[in-house]
This record gives sequence, C-alpha cells and structure tokens, in this order.
Amino acid sequence: MLERWGRAIHRIRWLVLASSALLLVVSIAVVIHGGTLTTGAIPSIESARATRVLAEELGVSGESSFTVIFDSPTLAASDPTFVSAMEDAVEPWRRDPRVATVHTPSRRPPPLDSPLLGRDGHSALAVVSLRAEFRTAATQYPSLRAQLAPCVLHTTFTGHLAFKSDLDAVLERDMRLAELLTGPLALVVLLLVFGSLVAAAVPVGVGALSVVGGMAAVMLLSRRTEVAQYAINIVSLVGLGVAIDYSLFVVSRFRDELADGADVATAVARTMASAGRAVLFSGLAVAIGLGGLLFYWGTYLASIGIAGSIVVGMSVVYSMTFLPALLSVLGRRIDAGRLPVRWPEGRGAWSALARWVMSRPFLVLVPLLALLLGLGSPFLRLRMASADLSALPRSAEARRGFERLRRDFPDSVATRVAVVVRFPSSPVLTPERVGALHDWSQRVRRIADVTAVESVVDFDARMSRADMIALHQSRAAQFIPALAAGIQDSVGARCIVMAVRTNAAPTSDRARAIVRAIRRQRTVGDGALLVTGWTANDVDSTEYIVGRAPRAVGFVVVAMLVVLFLLLGSVLLPLKAVVMNGLSIAGSFGALVWVFQDGHLASVLGFEAAPIEPSLPVVLFCTVFGLSMDYEVLLLTRIHEEYLRTGDNAHSVAAGLERSGRLITSAAAIMIAVFSAFAFASVVLIKAVGVGMAVAVALDATIVRVLLVPATMQLLGRLNWWAPRGLARLFGLRRGRA
Repeated sequence: MLERWGRAIHRIRWLVLASSALLLVVSIAVVIHGGTLTTGAIPSIESARATRVLAEELGVSGESSFTVIFDSPTLAASDPTFVSAMEDAVEPWRRDPRVATVHTPSRRPPPLDSPLLGRDGHSALAVVSLRAEFRTAATQYPSLRAQLAPCVLHTTFTGHLAFKSDLDAVLERDMRLAELLTGPLALVVLLLVFGSLVAAAVPVGVGALSVVGGMAAVMLLSRRTEVAQYAINIVSLVGLGVAIDYSLFVVSRFRDELADGADVATAVARTMASAGRAVLFSGLAVAIGLGGLLFYWGTYLASIGIAGSIVVGMSVVYSMTFLPALLSVLGRRIDAGRLPVRWPEGRGAWSALARWVMSRPFLVLVPLLALLLGLGSPFLRLRMASADLSALPRSAEARRGFERLRRDFPDSVATRVAVVVRFPSSPVLTPERVGALHDWSQRVRRIADVTAVESVVDFDARMSRADMIALHQSRAAQFIPALAAGIQDSVGARCIVMAVRTNAAPTSDRARAIVRAIRRQRTVGDGALLVTGWTANDVDSTEYIVGRAPRAVGFVVVAMLVVLFLLLGSVLLPLKAVVMNGLSIAGSFGALVWVFQDGHLASVLGFEAAPIEPSLPVVLFCTVFGLSMDYEVLLLTRIHEEYLRTGDNAHSVAAGLERSGRLITSAAAIMIAVFSAFAFASVVLIKAVGVGMAVAVALDATIVRVLLVPATMQLLGRLNWWAPRGLARLFGLRRGRA
C-alpha cells in the first residue's frame, strides 16, 4: 500500500509541493497573530479552587497581581516628596476599572503599612490587584505597566504578572537562540552524513515546515484551552528533532534505492514502502508517548501532549507527502553539491561489532546493565518542588525584584499559608462564627513551626474569645483603621481569608507539614475550609502529577507493546524494547537529579541547584519514551526484514545493525545537537528538558541499541520471534535458526 502511495505522490508532486507552500503561509499567519499562553495552572486542585473563591467573593485574585518597588538613593520613603511622587505614579491605576486595589504605605493604617516599607528606609511597595482571572489579567498587564506615570523614583516590577511577562520574553529569547544553534548544528551533521549540500538541506527544510506548523497549532489550541508557554519550546525541540530524523531515514533510503539502479519513481515508491513504514510507526510511537500527558486532561500538561503530538503528526505528514514530492522533483540531483568530506561508511564494522557482542553476550550485558542502573540511582533521592521566580535568570526584572523583596521586604514575602473559610450564608462575622474562627486560630497556633495567624479575629493577641466576639458585634470595629482595612481586604459576603505564617521556606517539608495539618480539619463552625498559597499549590500540584503518573506510564507502555507487536509480530521483542527504553530513561532521570538537584555542572550551564519541577519527569518520560522508539523501530524493522528473508537470528541481528547502525548514530547525533542547544536556555525547566533528552538519546543510541540489543537478542535466540501459531502465520514468521 505504501509503495502505491509513493507512486501516487510522484505523479502529483507539484500539487503536493504547492499545497505544502500554502499551508506554510497559513501557519506563519497564525503564528504572527499569536495566542494566549499561561504559566501552567491546574484548575482542579484545592489551591486553585480556593483562589477562585477569593476572586468570586472578594473580587481579587492573588495570582492576578503585580508589585512595584519604588526606591530612591537620596529620598527616605517617609519623605513627603517620595510619598507624593509614588502616589502620583500609581494614580492612573486607581482610576482604571480593570484594577481592583492598589495598596501603598501612605494609604494603609499602621501596622498594615509596615510590610510595604523597606528595611533600608529608602524604598516602598505598591501592590496592584486586578479584577480579571489570571489568563485575562496577563493580557492586560503590558498596557497597565505602561500607565505608570513618570516620576523621580526608580521602579522595579515583580510578582505573578511580572513573572509571566518576563517568562514569556525569556522563553521567546531562548527559542530564538536555540533555533539559531540547532539549524546550523543539524546541517553540519547532515553534511557529514550525506556529503551533499542538497541532501543535507532537505531534512532541515522539512524540520522547519513541521515546527512552524506545530507552533501554529499551539496558537490555535491556546485560544480554546490552557496552554503553557513551555509548550512552544517543547514543540520546537521535539518537532525539529523528529522531523529531521524522519527525513534522514527517507533521504538515506531514497539514495540507496537510486544507487541500486532504480529510476526516480521506483525509488520513491520503494522508499515509502520501507522507510515510510518506519516513519509511520515511529511517529505513532512518539505520539503514544506524548499521549500519556492526556491523563492530565484539563491542565497545561495535556496541552503539551496535544501540541507535541500535533507537531509529530505534522512531521510524519510532511515526511510522507512533501518530502517524497520534493525527492521526485530533485531525483538524482539529491546528491548535488558534493563535499570532499563525509563520515566514513564503516562497511562491515557494525556487523562485526554485533557479532563480537553476540559472541560474549553476558560479558557485555551484565556490566552495562550495572552501569545504566548506577547512572539512574540518583533518581532515588529525587525531591520535587514547584518552580518560583528563581526559575528566571538573575538578569530578568521580575527575578531582580523578587531578590530585592527577600532582602528589604522580608515581611511581604514571608511564607504564608492562605486559609479560605466559606460559609453557607451571610454575614460572616456573626458571634458564633467569630468564636469558631477564634478557636480554630488558637489551635493552628500550636502547630509546629507556625509563628502567627493573621486575620481579623487575631487583631490583638491580648483579647479573649469573648472580647473578640464583642468587638466585632460593636460599632467600635469600624473606628479602628487597621481592623476596618483588614475586614475590607479579607472578608466577603460569605467567606473570610486568614493567613498562617511560618519562617519555613515555601517548598520545605516543614511548610508542607503545616498545610497538611491545617487540612486535617475541614470545617470551621458551619464553614468549609480550603487552603491555598504557594506552599499549598506546591503540595497540590506535586500530588496531582504524581498521583496520575502510574496511569500515564501504564498507558504508554501497554500501547507501545501493542504497536510494536503489530509491527514485528513478536511477543518478546516488544517487551525487550520497553525494558531497554526504561533503562535509557532511568539513566536520563539520574542525570537530571545529579545535575539540576545536586548542582553539578551548575557553573557550566548557568543555573542554581533546586528540587526538580514536578511536571519535568512526566513530560520527559512521555517525550523520551516515544523518541527512543525511533531507533528501536528502525533497527528492529531492518532485523525483521532480514529474518523474514533468511530465518537466521544471529545473521539478522548483524545485518540489521549493519544497515541501520550508521543511520541510528547519525540520527542520534542530530537529536543530541538539537536537544543540547536547549541546555543553554535561560529557563531551568527548558534547560533540564534539553539535557534530559540529550542524555537519554545518547544512552539509547549507543549503549542500548548498539550493545544491549544484540546481546539480549542473542540470548533470546528463536524466542525473539515467538508468537502464537495463528499470529505467527499472519505475520509470515518462520522458526529459523538462533
């Protein structure tokens, strides 16, 4: 069937090329028009639900906010000139209907003004909260930022919306840098592989088409659902590597067919029947791997899976349509622009290596298994935590502002666990509810590492429960400025928010223990309790991702077994392939912990050691598992073809590696070049994905495919090709010789 497909593409080659050009123009237009990307929230977790309650009841969202640091080298923050300049600067925000609140020290009564004043005496904060939810607020932020009136004070923007804006800019810069590096690197490798300018340029062109198409799909997707900024970079990373790999398979087979004397039409047809089949199954394998992310439906992880699958699908489509059409037009000119230098063919070397391995399988297998397991062992001490503003490079304004807050405004960035209590009716501050809230507060104070509870029922630690109830039932509360402001900020028609403060770091085990302890009691009086804040979001996100990981991994493994069985008609080879993939991924995960958590190579790659972002292992597994199958499919397809011809297992393995070894090495070199370019990204998550993928592919294409596969296939012998009798006849397998 695929051979007929190749002949059909050859006949309508000009129509296919014109259609591809039109699709490229449309894709570019969509990319230019853009979309709305987010930081990656998980709407269903408790912390996100609590944030939505606050937005509904109080009209503000903690995420839809930004902070401006005003400072002067000469003026004190209490100086009337400083205060006047600051108030004049923020006045446009106070009049803007998109803005819910603007808190500045001069408008806050003591002691609520102290967190907004810097310890250096020359700086102050303006905290601006928007009415819209985060996704909409992010689109409003640039215009609001531009409204800041000129003043004599120096300003630095930080906070949630500033982080989102700076992250967008850094990711875009990273992507441009990676594209500048990956294109030339891939081209150099392809020039060495093919020794021809035209043959080397064709895969790079297919990669560019696929990536642009994938980006367009991401932009369209972002208008319908949550899509994280990271999706664009991952589409670029995966799309370029996969498309170039598939093109390498196709172009290499096409040149081989021409070298064997076939005319152009026949060469295209035979290429589609062989390399085309490998491309289809490889694309399906990668899409299945990324499909594991769909178990996180409704989150940004699912959007990454969809976006990745789309760009892989486009890589397959272009490799099966545009590429054979282009080869039909080029014909023997595919070898135009020959270079005097190329990688040696190494004829006979790969089969010799395979036979050497198969002559001593245990001697090869045992130490290499120990090596891979040793490389993966650091993963056993994995520690996960959600990324904060420290994920940005130090040069980013939001990161610099964050560091300034930690230094000069420690009270404003102290770890606070936000507790939202929602009642079934209004008003909130009835005598019974004030009493229940006061009792709850006293219990929470006794939790280890809790330093304070900040709320309108903790206004004065000297007041008893009865005094607090009496205060809130009297008219006196409205004449105490700090208490009146606190009620306005934290009490809605049916909810109240209280802050539990601790000196523990937001992602520390101590802070997480506080969140879990608070959640043991789900009611306060007749109110329902929800917990949010940075620590709660970290706990919820990690538990959400880890909790769904077994299903995602199970789906990927089972689906891959089925696909490989359909490709090979063998029961044991798919199992072996999955185990081999697991070993290379284990080595990659171990490298992640060793490098990014333990901090090795931090000075070389330019990052700070920190726990691993919870989504990283899942994204990496789902991506790498499918990518690794590229080489497995290519190698086993060649071995399978030879086995069907000869029935000799040892000969088939040697011949299969001889025919595909150079191609696998070349394809891996390209992928490693592409992925390594992302190791120099400024954002740690993208850097880690690049390093993890590069390590996994390097291990997979060298130790696993070249050494472990021949060793295990020699040990299994005829069992490699065992299948139930009916299925064996269906696939045309013969018993053969070991």
